[in-house]
Formats: sequence, C-alpha cells, structure tokens
Amino acid sequence: MTDSDSSDSGSADSNLPNSGSADSNLPNSGSADNDSADSSLPDRVRRAFADHGSFEPDGDTVWISETTPFDGAVRAEPGTEGRIRFSVTVRVPTLSAVTADEVADVVEAGWAETFELRVVDVGGVTRGDHEFEPTVSIGDDEIVVSFELTDINERRGVDDAGALINFVEGTYVQGVIPGYEYTEPVTDILSAARRQGTGGAF
Repeated sequence: MTDSDSSDSGSADSNLPNSGSADSNLPNSGSADNDSADSSLPDRVRRAFADHGSFEPDGDTVWISETTPFDGAVRAEPGTEGRIRFSVTVRVPTLSAVTADEVADVVEAGWAETFELRVVDVGGVTRGDHEFEPTVSIGDDEIVVSFELTDINERRGVDDAGALINFVEGTYVQGVIPGYEYTEPVTDILSAARRQGTGGAF
C-alpha cells in the first residue's frame, strides 16, 4: 500500500457524514413522538368534563352521565386541527321492558317507531352548529341512540354532549303511554317530571 493509499483510507474513515449524523438527526423518530402526543386526549377536555358537574370518568376517554337514570356515556377522542370528537351513546329500555303489564306487539312497534322519529329530530338542542346523523338501534329490551359531534371548543362540546343525553331522556318521557303500570327507572322519571310540572304523555 502506498502512502497516498493510506491517506485516502484514513480520510474515508474520518469523513463519514452519514455515520455521524445517523443518531443525531432522526426526524422520523421525533415525528413519531409528536404523533403519539397528538393522539392523546388533551387535559383541557378532562377539565371540561370535571367542571361540567354532570359526568364521572370511566377510564381515560369515557365519561358517564350522572344526571339521567338511563345509561348515557360520552367518549372523547382527539380529532384533526385541535378539534375533539365526542361520541354520545344513550341506552333506554323498550316499552315492554319497563311495564308490569303485557304490551301488544303492535303497540310496542308503534311506540318504538315514534320514539325513533322524535329522537333523530335533534335540531336546536345544542349550542354548537352541528349536523347530526343519529343512529337508533332497536333491540328486544333496549334501544341504543348514538350521536357524533366534533368541536374545537371542548367546553361547548361537553355541554352539547350533556344536552343530547338530556334530549334523549326528555324524548323518552314525552312518549310514555298512559294506562300502563311502569317499573323503574321510568316510575322515578315520571315522579320527578310531575314534581317539576314538565308534563308528558302520562
């Protein structure tokens, strides 16, 4: 090997920009960390639920409504451009599930159809300007009503989620058919409605 060859070999080892920068310049690694941070729910959302006073946390991203005797839950997830996506689910019993009397199939079907028509007509209930596409799933003993909304204002979003849960409860109460002997939780709802003078079909 000549002296020049030896010099070339030494410079090759000492001038390897890719080797020296591999550990210090990893934009993809930093990007992954940022993506992970963006996928977590901001603390401001948790504070909004806590300050609202109507919800209790059930895990990291789900809150349960404490103001309705029905099963009302809200899942909050990060959306795009700082928005928060709220998934609202309310489970209510069918008519026959809360009556001590037997309910004819035709009455049950008509009641469920009317409830569905009313509960999807959700215009004007929320503070935010949302276009809802509610889904209603009718089972043997339970009806599941679901709404989706997104809002960059987390407090308005929490308010609207609570309003949707209250709307479903109110719609249910308005559709109660008189003449049946009801069981809980409907008896409690009707008693509270009478005390408050809200009326309803009972």
